[in-house]
Amino acid sequence: MASKYNYSAALRNAKMDAITAHVGSGAVIKLYDNTAAQPAGPGTAVPGGSILLATWTESGVFAPSASNGVLSPTLPSNVNAVATGTPGWFRVFKSDGTTACIDGSAGASATDMIVTGSIVSGQPVQMNSWSITDGNASH
Repeated sequence: MASKYNYSAALRNAKMDAITAHVGSGAVIKLYDNTAAQPAGPGTAVPGGSILLATWTESGVFAPSASNGVLSPTLPSNVNAVATGTPGWFRVFKSDGTTACIDGSAGASATDMIVTGSIVSGQPVQMNSWSITDGNASH
């Protein structure tokens, strides 16, 4: 039988808030193009051939408290692209810029992080939306 775990909203929020506590303040978020596949996880090196498109640095806490199992990271101010390409995935680092915490998909729609569609070197890159959800099993 498939797993059908379900958690209270308070527990789901605590799980999501643990992400904020782990990442800490001043997170560094790097956006990569789609020429190389997103790696298996943050413990895996950035694949060769990946092109760094943009880097954001959070000015404060990673995210406000979760609500109903949803963590909505603070959207940073626009940055200028350092290369031209199509967004494919992102990686979140602690403020040291080297301790990787989270990987996710990125693009103009239907991805974990929604960003500007076309990325052009020297032009602004906007993070439009981003949330992380801890869901319950459906019955």
